Amino acid sequence: MELRSDSRSTSFSSLLFVAYLAVLSGLVSRTESAQQPFRREPGHAHWHHSAFLDVRESVRSDVRRMLHSRAEVPLEVNVVLVGMNGDGGYRYAVDPHKLEEFLKVSFSTHRPSCQETGEPLDIEHRLVYNVFPVGQPELIALEKTVKEAMVSAGTALEADFGRYLPAYDVEATKVESAFNRLYSYIFDMDVGAGSAGTADKPIPSAIFVVNFDKVRMDPRNTEIDLDSLMFAKLPELSDADKEKQEADYVYRYRYNGGGASQVWLGSGRYVVIDLSAGPCTYGKIETEEGSVSPRTLPRIRNIVLPGEVSPVGHQSTHDIFSGQLASLVATTIEHVIAPDVRFETVDLATRVLVPIIVLQNHNRYNIMERGQNYSINIEEIESEVKKMIHEGQEVVIVGGAHPLHRHEKLAIAVSKAMRGHSLQETKKDGRFHVHTKTYLDGAILKEEMERSTDVLAAGLLDVSDPGLSNKYFLRQSWEDESEGLSDSIVKHKPLWSSYSSKLLKGKKKKAVKKKGDLYRTYGTRVIPVFILSLADVDPMLMMEDESLVWASNDVVIVLQHLNEKIPLSYVSETERQHAVPSQVQRHILAGIASALGGVSAPYEKTSHAHERPVTNWLWAAGCHPFGPFSNVSQMSRMLQDVALRNTIYARVDSALHKIRETSEAVQNFASDYLKTPLGEPVKDKKNKTRTELWVEKFYKKTTTLPEPFPHELVERLEKYLDTVEEQLVDLSSLLYDHKLYDAHLNSSEILQTTMFTQQYVEHVLETERENMRCCKIEYKYTVGVKSYQTLVYGGILIAGFLVYFLVIFFSSPPSR
Repeated sequence: MELRSDSRSTSFSSLLFVAYLAVLSGLVSRTESAQQPFRREPGHAHWHHSAFLDVRESVRSDVRRMLHSRAEVPLEVNVVLVGMNGDGGYRYAVDPHKLEEFLKVSFSTHRPSCQETGEPLDIEHRLVYNVFPVGQPELIALEKTVKEAMVSAGTALEADFGRYLPAYDVEATKVESAFNRLYSYIFDMDVGAGSAGTADKPIPSAIFVVNFDKVRMDPRNTEIDLDSLMFAKLPELSDADKEKQEADYVYRYRYNGGGASQVWLGSGRYVVIDLSAGPCTYGKIETEEGSVSPRTLPRIRNIVLPGEVSPVGHQSTHDIFSGQLASLVATTIEHVIAPDVRFETVDLATRVLVPIIVLQNHNRYNIMERGQNYSINIEEIESEVKKMIHEGQEVVIVGGAHPLHRHEKLAIAVSKAMRGHSLQETKKDGRFHVHTKTYLDGAILKEEMERSTDVLAAGLLDVSDPGLSNKYFLRQSWEDESEGLSDSIVKHKPLWSSYSSKLLKGKKKKAVKKKGDLYRTYGTRVIPVFILSLADVDPMLMMEDESLVWASNDVVIVLQHLNEKIPLSYVSETERQHAVPSQVQRHILAGIASALGGVSAPYEKTSHAHERPVTNWLWAAGCHPFGPFSNVSQMSRMLQDVALRNTIYARVDSALHKIRETSEAVQNFASDYLKTPLGEPVKDKKNKTRTELWVEKFYKKTTTLPEPFPHELVERLEKYLDTVEEQLVDLSSLLYDHKLYDAHLNSSEILQTTMFTQQYVEHVLETERENMRCCKIEYKYTVGVKSYQTLVYGGILIAGFLVYFLVIFFSSPPSR
């Protein structure tokens, strides 16, 4: 009995022990799961992507209404508030619903422009906003990452009170991983989840508005345990605590060692706006346009402590802060998310050849050799360029060096392109000193260099891969039999010359090919990159606008020489920015992005009021290769999406222009021919049921004369407009869902259909115009009754002459 009782007690105690372990493990697991930031728990803020279902019918009606003006495309903008829920700096809170409604009312549409022409595109974005906050664990995790990345950078002058405070630099590339985790946590998607052109689900773009607690982040305070504050209740701040929230130090971001800034463009599809950083100052010396000052971004201190007047008397209220924040979001959309198009190139090229042609006046070094500080990496450039083209397109990048003295026309062009302008600078003696600065004019270089593009590119391609030379170029003979030793000049037709819709008058002289002539194959686009590697030149030599690159829609020119850093007229904080003329990888990528993808620099925007592009240096720092404040040879995924969308926008814009031209042609024809001699419009014979279509405005039911237009033309135009209307609605849906490859195919079909329809309409109108001439001369032989009447009239005419002769003869007096 005792043994049985002992066994029972032992089994019971073992069961209790197992149950205790189970409960303890459950508590531990729940504790571990609860103590992890960026964990997608039930009830956290979700991202909803269904706004197009709400606006689809309005988009359809707007497309029908604006078929001759512009196309409407919904654009989703996600504003993520970090530290704006009573848990960040100053414990400030923003109502996300009120901010979302304010954004919808204040900035509901956006229409980008083309910087090359200065005209707005026929594309209008209807902005759809999603504003939602982020929880406290994610905020603390970001603060911990930023705090660990702070590096002492001397002192900085405080903007309001003029004190010198400790300054810290934060390398943005080191904290980018934390923001990548935040992006994945909110949108349930990896930041590097492939290209938007091949994605099978919507890929969002985000604006992170950050408000950190600088006291918790103070790098001098090592006693604060941020991990313990992630899920703890934060204490309330007294008025004295709020006055100390600036913590008497300043920190700012530098992306890969570039210019200091509070805002930066990440490598993913997001931008970061840190309201607690800075304030920073950067821009161009001796100019007011676009400079960033301590007043450019709003400061929460001015809202929470309105009674403490700064020396300049700057105060804010909550309403003013909402307006400033909305303006900041609008500026981000205009410059980064949906910027202007640099060059609007319309073609359907399936093959893109980018030859990197190095023209050097020396043999001291070759930038194509790897492992040197001045070397360029063609593989990295090709990898970045492939991200800016659609699926199905092929891109080949080849490189090679040519001695400049062997191409005398190019050498003369380089010499002619040397220009100079005078500068007045104040030295330490307080006097103005005038000196001349030499620069290269890219427009003059382009005129000569584009003529030799195909010859040099074909030679490089044949050396690199002989199998591709016949795919990109057609040539009768590789040896030019032209006389003389001058450079070959190749003239080629544009890709759309065969689709010209205008009627050709007269006969063109048939071109005869000679041996050595070179022609691009159909569907091939060549964008040459000329690198001028020069020696024994002015150490301060640059191209215009203090740049090392010049780009147009079909050529890129880059300057390279082995001289020291060149000081620029741009300043970041108290330091001048410098250009390194020996390192041109970043400038090559910037030029190709502008020429191939139409990507404009994030600091430039077309101003219709000024009739020129204006600058705003706010977004000059980040993951992009443009401008003096950037220092990275890489394109952000957000700008890659912009490059993919630009090709689509260019085709839709061209299609809508052709629709407008077709409409004007029909309208001009109607105003000339569809009126009676009394000026009344002509009535159609049959009753029209779709009176809302634009063709119907030419048929007013006021007379009973027949309709000069053939019914086939009217019915075909009606069918075509219905098709374009549905295609534009589908295109809006595809762009909203970020299905850029399908949108690329859709826009190509719209453009081709528009071109063929325009040709058909012009052919029909020209035929009808010939048939409706007011009079014409006909020569016929008269027979039957008409011949008899002619004889009678002839006899009467002869009798009249006879009577006239007799009267004159007998009435004259006799001669003596």
